Amino acid sequence: MTTQARRTIALPTGERIPALGQGTWYLGEDPGRRSEELAALRLGLDLGMTVIDTAEMYGDGASEELVGEAVRGRREEAFLVSKVLPGHANRKGTVAACEGSLRRLRTDRLDLYLLHWRGRFPLEETLAGFGDLVAAGKIRHWGVSNLDVADLVELTSLPGGDGVAVDQVLYNLMRRGIEWNVLSWCHEAGVAVMAYSPVEQGRLLRDESLRTVAEELGATPAQVALAWVLEQGVAAIPRSGRPDHVRENRGAADLRLPEQALAALDEAFPPPTEPVPLEIL
Repeated sequence: MTTQARRTIALPTGERIPALGQGTWYLGEDPGRRSEELAALRLGLDLGMTVIDTAEMYGDGASEELVGEAVRGRREEAFLVSKVLPGHANRKGTVAACEGSLRRLRTDRLDLYLLHWRGRFPLEETLAGFGDLVAAGKIRHWGVSNLDVADLVELTSLPGGDGVAVDQVLYNLMRRGIEWNVLSWCHEAGVAVMAYSPVEQGRLLRDESLRTVAEELGATPAQVALAWVLEQGVAAIPRSGRPDHVRENRGAADLRLPEQALAALDEAFPPPTEPVPLEIL
């Protein structure tokens, strides 16, 4: 039984999903941590963080296998996201990669399937593969990751390209470049934006300005950093392999940042004043 996270974002179809989910980059790679990581993912489901993001690249499929075990018996509660590597992203390769992900996840469908980043194959090829997967009922929605505005404009000009549901990008207080044009373009086009590494893989949490704001709000730096992403109308998928961190992250969904806190964060982490190349980790 899940506790519904209060903040949601809308996909282009009108379906709403929790804005605060769970990332799995680097999870599943250490057998000694498997039990704790499974407990963390399952607790996230309990707390309404039902969007779980993974990829065939993560641990060469080990993260997908971990997620598959975590959602066993609870598949209907989860909104599962995975990604195809660019080197697999021609028409047949996209289908084959997805089928491999489905086997590792022990499910018959993905809720969202993303092109991990743009590679050598034309976008038309990847779109054709996505179309085949949708027609076969193996994916419900498709999207992209690490695509800038020029790529998105090209994508949406192609037949079927306007069906893109999500652009998953690097975004946090330290990486605000998408605010120059990616974020506004996506909002205007109805494309949902999902932030990976929303706490900069933990590096952001050591910043003294962030810690000061958090102390004034009676929150933790992680909660403030995540709440800030959510305030921008962007989903966040923080990674955590520990149940205590999952509980801490969940608190961000209930945290509203007052104007004073937002102003202090803008001063400490200024928005872009000129175009910034899309940043990738």
